[in-house]
Amino acid sequence: MKAGLWRRIKAVALTDVTVLVRGLDHDTLEQVERILVEADFGIAALQTAAELEQQLRRGVLKTPDAVRSWLKKQIAGFLPDSDDMVELHLGDGAGPGVVLVLGVNGVGKTTFIAKLAHRLMGHGKTVLLAAADTYRAGASEQIREWGKRLGVRCITGTSGGDPAAVAFDAIEAAKARGIDVVLVDTAGRLHTHGDLMDELKKIARVMARRREGAPHESLLVLDGTVGQNALQQGRAFTDAVPVSGLVITKLDGTAKGGSVVRLRHELGIPIKFVGVGERLEDLEVFDPEQFTERLLAD
Repeated sequence: MKAGLWRRIKAVALTDVTVLVRGLDHDTLEQVERILVEADFGIAALQTAAELEQQLRRGVLKTPDAVRSWLKKQIAGFLPDSDDMVELHLGDGAGPGVVLVLGVNGVGKTTFIAKLAHRLMGHGKTVLLAAADTYRAGASEQIREWGKRLGVRCITGTSGGDPAAVAFDAIEAAKARGIDVVLVDTAGRLHTHGDLMDELKKIARVMARRREGAPHESLLVLDGTVGQNALQQGRAFTDAVPVSGLVITKLDGTAKGGSVVRLRHELGIPIKFVGVGERLEDLEVFDPEQFTERLLAD
């Protein structure tokens, strides 16, 4: 198993105690930069390594523990607090809260929906699923199967049918049954990029006509292991649809943990949840302090 981020930095930069007196030499600085780049910190890697070198050279950091504490504060600085860090906004309570879930195929979108449904049910909410990805073969079956496992109703449409109609029917069904939350899956790929974004805009418009303020959350699911691709996906979706929060999946290790920092910093959108494993329970509300502690665990 690959060593964690802190152990790798410590092994490279802090085994020689004279570093705490004279700072990092050029080769060691490059190795620290490489470790941070490999962890997917992006431009933050260069800023952090350069600042660390300055802190050591000035004698500000005198022990490995001091270095670790400084790194935690530095990383937390790339994860600013936000008024939107509340777990979920679900409307005024006069009808179902509607959550639109976005993302390309393969990022774990449908699994996230199942995990979120499980979490909401654990908090006493009733949930309805909407399979608005009518284009991908098997997408409706996948989310319907999750519905069976969770014991919740799932609204589906015909193959190749209108996704907005599925969202419409789901909101109407939730109103009729007094359901608390509607979770709407969407397509991750159409014939062209423009087609996909136009379809998502249409779904959002239809939702707004059927439930005031809907979608109350538009959550973009990104795979935390794919680096620059996740950033490009994030920019494409946020250019087309107002995104209220990010969900970073596949963070069951720290090898690419810097992706959280990079995506939050460069997209400027709050991170609502992180997926840290395969079980239904492996979904966590994002906590910057807890995240940096885990990332730099010894």
